[in-house]
Amino acid sequence: MNPFIAAFICICGIAGLFYLDRDRTVRTSKALWLPTIYLWIVGSRPISYWFGVTASNSLIVQSDGSPIDAAIFALLLAAALVVLIQRRQRTFALLMPNWPIVVYFFYCLVSAAWSYHPDIAVKRWIKATDDLAMVLIVVTDPRPAAALRRLVSRVGYILLPFSLLFIKYFPLLGRGYAPNGMLMNTGTTSNKNVFGVILLVVSLYTLWRVMGLWSDKKATDRRRHLFAQIVLLSFGLLLFRMADSATSLGCFAFGGGFILMANRRAIKKRPVRLHVLCLASVVVAGIILLVGGEGVVANALGRQSNLSGRTDIWAAVIPAAPNALVGAGYESFWISPNVVKFQQSLVGWWHPEQLNEAHNGYIEIYLNLGWVGVCLISCILISGYRRGVAAFRRNPSVGGLMLAYIVISSVYSITEAGFRSPDPIWIFLLLAIVSSTAISSGVVWDPVTRKSATGPWRYAAKRRVQVAVGV
Repeated sequence: MNPFIAAFICICGIAGLFYLDRDRTVRTSKALWLPTIYLWIVGSRPISYWFGVTASNSLIVQSDGSPIDAAIFALLLAAALVVLIQRRQRTFALLMPNWPIVVYFFYCLVSAAWSYHPDIAVKRWIKATDDLAMVLIVVTDPRPAAALRRLVSRVGYILLPFSLLFIKYFPLLGRGYAPNGMLMNTGTTSNKNVFGVILLVVSLYTLWRVMGLWSDKKATDRRRHLFAQIVLLSFGLLLFRMADSATSLGCFAFGGGFILMANRRAIKKRPVRLHVLCLASVVVAGIILLVGGEGVVANALGRQSNLSGRTDIWAAVIPAAPNALVGAGYESFWISPNVVKFQQSLVGWWHPEQLNEAHNGYIEIYLNLGWVGVCLISCILISGYRRGVAAFRRNPSVGGLMLAYIVISSVYSITEAGFRSPDPIWIFLLLAIVSSTAISSGVVWDPVTRKSATGPWRYAAKRRVQVAVGV
């Protein structure tokens, strides 16, 4: 088929999906387009790339970035701050109980003081605040459930069909080469890991929604919504196979199984069993990957027993940390002189000039922020888990989804740097934690109800202020 004919068919199909999944009975804020655009960029390639002005030297991109991309992210952040100031009551109600996230971001800013390049660290921190700002826009929407549903659909309906189009008919855009020279499918992204993680976060939500629509026989316009979501899920499953991202595929299977188990009547009736499910899931995954079972799982997923060289990276990079307590400074290790310390220790096709992450979220935090950063990330995960359980008790369906994102984020970060910005898995981890806070605070989170969310939001904000002052 002619590529341009295929592109025309793809665009018509995307328009058809948007039309089938429309819902005029629920209104969301126009500000929702800010996180949508942000995830389009994060889940694909920088705007500078599409305009053909990306710097040819990857080291320049890593240290300085593109002025065009910086300007776009700055505009998105400025617009998001204007929206959040207007919603300051709801924003404050969510940030107060999520103090580990606030402390973590503050510590990241402070760590720029001992960074090798403080100016670059501060720029990266400002860019990283986009993640939290976009999450708050979604959750503070008057209809947060509808906002999240539309956000994921808008992102999925654009990125997934175009990824398939690029891979099949525009290989110069949809394919690339790994550092070892092997051909890889990248879709709309620049590498298969980013491709895999955007498939993970979109497909997991889509699977949850398909399950909800399948069981809810009385949902409005159920058939057309279900058809659109099944098509989107089919795109995701097909692209998972093309992406060849073992970590993302494994986490999707793990997250999907978790949602299925959490929706069982035995778990809903006795939420205490949820702790056993979560603990068993994380412990089993950790033991498999870190205590000798990695060979079995890696071979099952088509990987080497050393996790495609990751264990070599971990062994070489940990001793190179400049300071075990506070690290090299926010996002500063890979642009510091310490990188050359492990240059001779790497085996195979891994080389420092090809690396910009440790392929382990916890080690990545250790390198940049030290043990202090690792403790703060642990606090975020523990606090998020507690809020996810509280949300599950109030709304088992949505709470189970949020817990799935929290749990798979902790597992995903064992073999990938999942706590970096702007990584979709990090964004959805923050989204799950903040959303769980809103649900457990009594905010309306029902995609079917037509009641206004203003009252519950007002109650939640008032209650959080009372808690903060000890009332």
